[in-house]
Amino acid sequence: MPSPAARRFKTFAKTAALACAVISPLWAHAQLTANVALTTNYKFRGQDQDSSRNKAVKPALQGGFDYAFGDSGFYVGNWNSSVDWLPGNSLETDFYGGYKFKAADVDWDVGALTYVYSGNANGNTTELYGSGTYGPFTAKYSHTVSKDYFGWAGAKAGSGLKGRNSGYLQFSYSQEVMPKVTLKAAVGYTHFSSDIKDLGVPNYVDYSVGGAYDLGDGFTAAAAVAGANKKAYFGDVNKARLILTLSKTF
Repeated sequence: MPSPAARRFKTFAKTAALACAVISPLWAHAQLTANVALTTNYKFRGQDQDSSRNKAVKPALQGGFDYAFGDSGFYVGNWNSSVDWLPGNSLETDFYGGYKFKAADVDWDVGALTYVYSGNANGNTTELYGSGTYGPFTAKYSHTVSKDYFGWAGAKAGSGLKGRNSGYLQFSYSQEVMPKVTLKAAVGYTHFSSDIKDLGVPNYVDYSVGGAYDLGDGFTAAAAVAGANKKAYFGDVNKARLILTLSKTF
């Protein structure tokens, strides 16, 4: 009679084999894509992510990858950018994963995203998101589930305040208006948690209007004017900027 250890190993081997059989079709059809970009200014929700200089041109190097599990709808990814708004930190690293599907002629996308600032954990933030795209129109909502919220509040900052339940709602438009030329526009609204608003931080609106040109071979050139209101509170980081971007998809 096999020993208990042998029986456990046999059970584990069967379970592992079954798991491999289930996920192997997903791996077989998995698709990996990568991207890299150079931009004259990295804005996030209308705000400059380099607050160290009051200049219109503050270049940022960006890039990441996306891994789609075949036709299952599931995906994971990573995206990175140089930044300069937190003391001791110069890099934003995003990790995300989600599920895409189609229903009622709408393309849906739900998932989770974590922003990591390796040199200063006070900025670390985790959000859940959901979006729906119908034709050229997309509506997306992101909801903060971490106590920490981009340095405004959280356990890591030692403030005792909670950034949880801050939200961001964005409506965007993207449409090819002529061969290789795509018009893009977006407007977003940031709603801070009650703890952050108690500090006197106002909710605000951001915007972006521009276009992109397909250069071929995975290269895209883009230009947009982006900014946000409430400059009296947030300062020059909310200024409207002309942003030029050259990107490459592999």
